[in-house]
Amino acid sequence: MSNALNPLSLKAFEATAARAAAYLDACDNGGTHVTLDPDYYQACGCLLSRMFSLFEARHTFPDLLSRSAAAREIAESVGMGHRLETSLLVFYPQLASVLGRAAARGRHA
Repeated sequence: MSNALNPLSLKAFEATAARAAAYLDACDNGGTHVTLDPDYYQACGCLLSRMFSLFEARHTFPDLLSRSAAAREIAESVGMGHRLETSLLVFYPQLASVLGRAAARGRHA
C-alpha cells in the first residue's frame, strides 16, 4: 500500500483547505453573511496549520495562497516554525535538548 496521495485525495484536501480558509477570511474581514463561532474558527486555523505542516503549501496549494490572506499567514507561520526548529537543532543542540526534556517533564506533571 502506498502512502502517496492520488489526485482525487489531493483535490479533497484542497477543497477542505479552501473551505477552512474562506471561513477564516470571511470572519477576519467582518463578513456579515457569516457568524463567528470561536471554536470553529480555531478548528479551521488548526486544520490549515496541520495541512500546511504535512504538505508544502506553496507547491500543493498555490491557488489557495494567492486568494486567501488567512492561508498565506498560516503558511508563513508554519514555514517560520520549521525554520526555527531547524535553526534550534543546528545552531543550539544543547538548548534543544534542554527544551525537549523540559517539555517532556511538563507533559508528565
